[in-house]
Amino acid sequence: MPFDHNHHYHPALLRLLPPGPGRALDVGCGDGRFARRLAAAGMTVEGIDTWDEMVARAIAAGSPGPGTVEYRRADVTTEPLDLDAYAYISCLASLHHVPFDTVTRLRDALAPGGVLAVLGCARPSSLSDYAREFVSAPTNALARLIVFAGDQLNGGADPVAKAPVHMKFPPLNDVRRDAARLLPGSTVRPLVFWRYLLTWRKPTDHPAAG
Repeated sequence: MPFDHNHHYHPALLRLLPPGPGRALDVGCGDGRFARRLAAAGMTVEGIDTWDEMVARAIAAGSPGPGTVEYRRADVTTEPLDLDAYAYISCLASLHHVPFDTVTRLRDALAPGGVLAVLGCARPSSLSDYAREFVSAPTNALARLIVFAGDQLNGGADPVAKAPVHMKFPPLNDVRRDAARLLPGSTVRPLVFWRYLLTWRKPTDHPAAG
């Protein structure tokens, strides 16, 4: 079925963009779909991913403009990142592949006033989390059927390459705790489709990294 949970939240992530053009980093960019949407919004985008095949697919897809997008194979835990450089950093279903404290590297790479947006995966930690999981299952099935029917009416969907999936997710309470410790003032909002949205805006008076 061609419904993708991450793509579903692209509009919400784009609403977090700071005003005006700027430099963006998309961590775990996959085939570059979200990076291209950032470029379409006028950003100068860098997409990084550890999987060669996905980076090659992203490069082959090009860029829609008016902004630009460049891709490279890189591991965010070791890749040198310019300090205080990015107006927007996104991580879509990629943060759980690395230690959570990797967010400190992203925090330091944000320019003052810049936004970190993490669409993450986590295990439920409370009754309300489990209730949301319960609701997600039938909603997911209905969404998949609707998208599938629409694709069939339009001649069928093209095959979509998927990056390797890492199914070991942290508990949501651990995400909340570590986000509060490492990103003071951040928010963690649970979502349907087994996702959460972590957002943090770097204070304009944040001390320079390093």
